Amino acid sequence: MSRRPSRCCLPLAFILLLAAAAPAQPSPPLKLDPSTMPSRGHIDPRYLSFNIEMVEVTGGRFWRPYRSSAPTPPQQPSAHSPATPDANLYEYRPPIDLANPRLRKLAAALGPSYMRVSGSWANSTWFQNNDQPAAAQSPSGFRTVLTRSEWKGVLDFSHAIDARLVSSVAVSSGARDAQGVWTPAQAKALYDYTKSIGGHIAATEFMNEPTFATMGGAPANYTAADYGRDAKLFAAFLHQESPGTLYLGPGSIGEGISLLPTNMPLHMISSKDLLEASGPVFDVFSYHFYGSVSRRCGGHITVDQALSTDWLNRTHTVEAFYAGLRDQYLPGKSIWLTETGEAACGGDPLAAQFVDTFRFLNQLGTLAQRGVQVVMRNTLASSDYGLLDEQTLNPRPDYWAALIWKRLMGTTVLDPGSTNDPSLRLYAQCLPNHKGGVALLALNTDQHSTRTLAIPTAADRTTLTAPDLTSTTILLNGAPLDANPDGSLPALRADRIPAGDLTLAPLSITFLALPHAWNPACR
Repeated sequence: MSRRPSRCCLPLAFILLLAAAAPAQPSPPLKLDPSTMPSRGHIDPRYLSFNIEMVEVTGGRFWRPYRSSAPTPPQQPSAHSPATPDANLYEYRPPIDLANPRLRKLAAALGPSYMRVSGSWANSTWFQNNDQPAAAQSPSGFRTVLTRSEWKGVLDFSHAIDARLVSSVAVSSGARDAQGVWTPAQAKALYDYTKSIGGHIAATEFMNEPTFATMGGAPANYTAADYGRDAKLFAAFLHQESPGTLYLGPGSIGEGISLLPTNMPLHMISSKDLLEASGPVFDVFSYHFYGSVSRRCGGHITVDQALSTDWLNRTHTVEAFYAGLRDQYLPGKSIWLTETGEAACGGDPLAAQFVDTFRFLNQLGTLAQRGVQVVMRNTLASSDYGLLDEQTLNPRPDYWAALIWKRLMGTTVLDPGSTNDPSLRLYAQCLPNHKGGVALLALNTDQHSTRTLAIPTAADRTTLTAPDLTSTTILLNGAPLDANPDGSLPALRADRIPAGDLTLAPLSITFLALPHAWNPACR
């Protein structure tokens, strides 16, 4: 009778083959206890907000969208600037119709929020302070004309959708005296008109992105000292003209990571120099963040890279950089992220696809944990990084994610503990309108493997998936989401699940509402 050879005597190659063929053992469930998750602080009730670029309001050349029929090719790095438009980068848009009922309903569903009307074009926009049709050409030193009717449309829109207005002012050569010093004449005309029609600017930056001041429309050879002088002048104006308006600053971008291609010839002023020159004039520290530039401006982020630990962690890295400057120069002041999106220069095609929803929700979760008070998405409805398609106003995947976040993630931020798993990202906040209730957000970025959570109480589960990562369609618990023609939204029905083990599918996003968690921090 033959005997089966013992495993110890098998050839090493055969043992390795057996090991490779054996099924991988699933990770043990991650046990969660929402009742004991401690508070990490609070965020503004308008935490998730958005931008409408000034060039959208006035009409003008903005980032040209990618289109499947005629895609914009990758560009060689160049000193792109609103002052030197390139046909391959920009495309003319007429003024956005802020009275559109569909747009208003979709935007209002994200309320309460802040709405920032700014951007690089705002640095050179002339406010035409009369009721005449828009001038055919802006005065010398400006590039764009903003009419009273257009600005009134902004104020009416912000009121209709419960979005407090955030702005900036013109800083180009037309807003300066013969010595190149900023003057408040244009800002005063805008603020006086705003007040005359019952409007209010809740918060403002002085200028858009002063780290790249000249590229954004400031005078040539503009320095940190120039900025410090002008920022102080604006502070005095704001205190006199609108003391209830928060002064945000400096509104920098481009630091903490390598944002631009190394051979892009751009002059940059450091935030450190800006803050030293201006002094502690700001009520709130503000900054802007993009993880890269789009391929229009020489960047290149692939779908696989968009799920990488490095890509998802960039928002944390840059916040830490700016938080360090805040602690040094504006200790005790809150911090706002007043412009962000998938990539600068209008976003890549993947900004409108499901794959970007992991980055977007991870950004919201991690910045809330770090105490950032407001995050303003660029844009509401323009170019590829818009929450809505600018032609159809159809919600993109990130819009649906924003909507669910708004409904489930409250203002008290909780610490869910570490997962010790880079493919599983977990965030927790108090559940609105449920004393003691907790909302959990779980991102499984693994493309092949499930993850398992052990939850101690029944929950309402809302899981977002898609047919594939590049899809512009998103599924809620397996069913596609779409807005109604009038802009009203379907019921977002969750699935009731019992206590016990919950499997998270690969490439899935799951919100859990636990109304009976009885967390003391949420009472």
